[in-house]
Amino acid sequence: MNSELIRTIEEMRRRLLLSRLQGRAIGLVPTMGALHAGHGALMERARAECNVVVVSIFVNPLQFDRRDDFEAYGVDLEKDRAFCQARGVDLVFAPTVEEMYPEPLRTFVEVEGVSEHLCGKFRPGHFRGVATVVTKLFHIVEPEKAYFGEKDAQQLAIIHRMVRDLNVPIEIVPVPIVREADGLALSSRNRRLTEAQRHAAPALYQALQVAAGQIRAGCRSAADVGNAAVAQLKKHPEMRVEYFEIVDARDMTPVDPIAGEVLVAAAIWLGDTRLIDNVRA
Repeated sequence: MNSELIRTIEEMRRRLLLSRLQGRAIGLVPTMGALHAGHGALMERARAECNVVVVSIFVNPLQFDRRDDFEAYGVDLEKDRAFCQARGVDLVFAPTVEEMYPEPLRTFVEVEGVSEHLCGKFRPGHFRGVATVVTKLFHIVEPEKAYFGEKDAQQLAIIHRMVRDLNVPIEIVPVPIVREADGLALSSRNRRLTEAQRHAAPALYQALQVAAGQIRAGCRSAADVGNAAVAQLKKHPEMRVEYFEIVDARDMTPVDPIAGEVLVAAAIWLGDTRLIDNVRA
């Protein structure tokens, strides 16, 4: 199957019109390119459930709080298109920044509460940018289903809440985290790690597992769980902990004492590379 490349909103809508009139189910996988097996799992799930699979590749400037981070996020479109083609994707939507934002934006989508902790505390404006561009993609593609990875758990919770609050007629499908053999969650940022940093990176998942194990064993003090896990991370001096939190799995707000289903979530820095991960407990 040849994955057709589409660069404009008008052409994207035109190309999907017949499929929509025929009642064919459309699935959307929003990405920022630099595709890996984690994205592949989203595409494969969409391919299994939908008649038409659309993958968007767009590095959204609204969600970057650091200009250097945005500029460092390189995309090889031909490589990514070949990746999509190998997984049976029908349409690759890869607009330019000018196509998505032809004039300065004056309208934004912001999900309060869910976006204020974890990454939202350290990346001002990030989730407003995410919610805004996802809303635009939903209006452009109008899918029946949209697929998001559970590694970005806070993003997923925000999209779930946005869809509920605004009565968006799209089913949000979460897809489990894909990991390397040593537990490191797949991420486009992993390619930036040095050999030494890559060797240290799995400690993040190991610390999350320590925390989850304590919770499952009955510990109800979020502070005690967090301190024990962070102590594991401090064994790696090259690793800087940005946050390590136990939050409600639905609304991403901190819980202490621990009750119900929770998410243990963390963000760390290895050099100039920021990694996030989470486990449920």
